[in-house]
Amino acid sequence: MRNRETAAAVPRDGARIGRIGRYPVRWHNVLLTLWTAVWFVVAERHGGVSWHYLRTGQQLLFNQVPGGGLALYANHPELQIGPVSFLVAGLFAPFPADVGEKLADAFMSGLGLYLLVMVGRAAADHYRGTGLNHKRLQQRVLVAGAAFIPMWVEVSVRFAHLDDVLALFFTALAVRALVRGKATAVGVFLALAVDSKPWAVGFLPLLLALPRPARLRAAAWVFGLVAVAWLPFYLSHMETLAAARFTIPNQPASSLRWFGVYDTATPWWDRPAQMALGIALGALAVRQNRWPAVVLLAADARIVLDPSVYTYYNASVLLGTLIWDSIGQRRLVPWVSWIALISLYGSALLIPSASTRGLIRLAFAVGSAAYVLWWPQRTPRGKRRGRRSQDPPTTPAAVTHDCLPRHAR
Repeated sequence: MRNRETAAAVPRDGARIGRIGRYPVRWHNVLLTLWTAVWFVVAERHGGVSWHYLRTGQQLLFNQVPGGGLALYANHPELQIGPVSFLVAGLFAPFPADVGEKLADAFMSGLGLYLLVMVGRAAADHYRGTGLNHKRLQQRVLVAGAAFIPMWVEVSVRFAHLDDVLALFFTALAVRALVRGKATAVGVFLALAVDSKPWAVGFLPLLLALPRPARLRAAAWVFGLVAVAWLPFYLSHMETLAAARFTIPNQPASSLRWFGVYDTATPWWDRPAQMALGIALGALAVRQNRWPAVVLLAADARIVLDPSVYTYYNASVLLGTLIWDSIGQRRLVPWVSWIALISLYGSALLIPSASTRGLIRLAFAVGSAAYVLWWPQRTPRGKRRGRRSQDPPTTPAAVTHDCLPRHAR
């Protein structure tokens, strides 16, 4: 009875649950903000490890130093960063170097908090009409967000990887647009993610969660915007193709060692295999009506096949578990997020054996992928009882289909 009343009250009262008095601020967001501030202070003392790459890249892109412009990637293949990231980094260029870096750190931390709000709203929209308990959802976002924040601060403050931050942020925007049935926005945001960091290609199976007419339109936006961002570099300087073959050391803690790959640097097949595996797993998830698993599966493919083991890689995994724990399942305790944090970040801090850390990373990737793809999931109450035709749809494909003109269906 309580759930039925909650469902009936969603259109009228759902937006007010969890607010502080009459203010449009919710308790769980306040707690997550304070949690972010704690981690920000801890990380800021040794932060900005990689910010110089962004600063150098934006200077090269705008021809402030020789060898840049459209020759940027041809002359500097080590800058494995998308042009959109350099454009955003340019916003902090007018400030003194130290001030600009601190402002960028604060900006990226703020994006993480807004990302949590978006995922929570996406979950509320996804489960509307199914007896959703908003208070339980806010608790779930709070607990999963508490695991997500340390890894977000790792990538945004300690390493200052604006490219990874933007790729994940735009992907979260795409998830929000997907739930709301806005196909064009899904395509635009996924394109911006790829234009910020190329490995975001693994998130493209989100397009498959759209119905066919909308899917084709969204895909056209993706390919069009990606071409606009990248083709000028390739067409003007064919040496840019060499940037795709840039290698990094194959570290002892990499899971590749457990596959018998002992090359000193990135194998020639590794990057294509990462993208292909992530796309294949994501497509399988959508086929099994588990599209909220796409981001986690792409992140699993990345960490299990990458020759490097930087801790900021885990931010993509924690975004994936956040989306899964908030949208993909309805358990009160989002234990997948905390298992990810403890397994990946905890092992990096506490386990001295590089080989053991690689095994843990491999075990988590395989185990989490198997869980989100095949573990039985509870059907929402509204679907079990058979919802009336006028009830709002709960899948992104259904939402988009209802938003299409009748002649386009």
